[in-house]
Amino acid sequence: MRIFKMAWRNVWRNYRRSVITIAAMTIALVVELLYSGLITGLLIGMEEDAIALDSGDMQVSTPVYLTKPSLYEVVEDHESIIEQVEAKGYRASARLFSGGLAASGESSAGVGFIGVDPVRDTTVLELNQYIGEGEWLDDSDPLGVVIGRGLARTLDLELGSEVVVLSQAADGSVANELFTVRGILMTVAATMDRATILMTEKTFRELMVLPAGAHKIMIRRPVRSDLVVAGDEVRAMLDLPPAAEQNAAELEAKVWALTHPDEPPIELAEYPVAVKTWKELNVFLAQYLESVESIIVILYLIIYLAVAILILNAMLMAVFERIREFGVLKAIGYGPGRVLSLMVIEGLLQAVVACVVGAIIAAPCMWYLSTYGINAGAIGGMEMSGLTMPAIWMSYYSVETSSLPVFLLFFIVLAAVIYPALKAAWISPIEAMHHQ
Repeated sequence: MRIFKMAWRNVWRNYRRSVITIAAMTIALVVELLYSGLITGLLIGMEEDAIALDSGDMQVSTPVYLTKPSLYEVVEDHESIIEQVEAKGYRASARLFSGGLAASGESSAGVGFIGVDPVRDTTVLELNQYIGEGEWLDDSDPLGVVIGRGLARTLDLELGSEVVVLSQAADGSVANELFTVRGILMTVAATMDRATILMTEKTFRELMVLPAGAHKIMIRRPVRSDLVVAGDEVRAMLDLPPAAEQNAAELEAKVWALTHPDEPPIELAEYPVAVKTWKELNVFLAQYLESVESIIVILYLIIYLAVAILILNAMLMAVFERIREFGVLKAIGYGPGRVLSLMVIEGLLQAVVACVVGAIIAAPCMWYLSTYGINAGAIGGMEMSGLTMPAIWMSYYSVETSSLPVFLLFFIVLAAVIYPALKAAWISPIEAMHHQ
């Protein structure tokens, strides 16, 4: 306890230097706390938007559709699959996809058609919550469609405007219809914004002459369930092997093809459907999110490096000013270990004060950012590397996001103090007593 009292007294012997050092630590900590919450919140918001508005947690489709999307590649028994997964606590909804041409007046554009169940789809995805003008789809209005804001600008459409669509139906006939705009989406993902027309499932089937089947079954897993575990559970329901087993078989087949070019290739088992999680469907996006987490830690260290230089300089100055004092301590029996401990404790005490002051300053800012967020303004809805910038940039704080900056601060302080502390610990009493 005595050594802590001595360390605390020594911290405030040079009041101005200690205040400057603690202030630098405090500012760095506050910046890192706010920054970590904002970046984490941004990534979580982007990921949730990608899942809730477009992909779902996982999708069921035919294996061929994954690489070669086609109007004819449908999951035949999609209704029974939906019943199976819903019985296990999952939420699922079928979607139909096609493409064609949309025109209004003298303007036209290539678009994608999406057929959805207006009621079931809202229990799985949240696109219905992003209606900027008008209303969501309704089976009572079969010719009413919802379009993206970008497409509305391209074709000069507004609520109640008529838009003609033209495509080729599944039976080879010409698919054409005159629709009325009943809803316009807020700015969401770029593809959805500029080139998508949503219609009811029944209308899509009549337009494209597709009486049965679904191109994709969008699935959301139960809350707090692991994505990989949930994916394998759905695969088990559909009598498919786990993802790891499928990946291992595919890798073995590729390696065999490379190492035995003259031998017949390994034939992989064929399955009627494939289950892919959103991370498997968008590998780049998943890797991007993981890489950003590593970049955050690197930025922490860069900012703290500047603080470490200041601490190193301050502690070295303290050592040079107190050389005679350290000599006296060594002479009365203080060993190198105790002197080393004294210097380390002085540095850590300053870090503790910085953490307390930083927490007091950062707490109200953290509360505001996590409750109200920041209006992204013009960049809201902007797409970046497959992710959409949310209109309201919310901050997110957890034990992990808040503790990492604190842990790194103590780590940097300890690393910066070690050299001055070792220098003080190994001072010769005789040389110290004669130091001028």
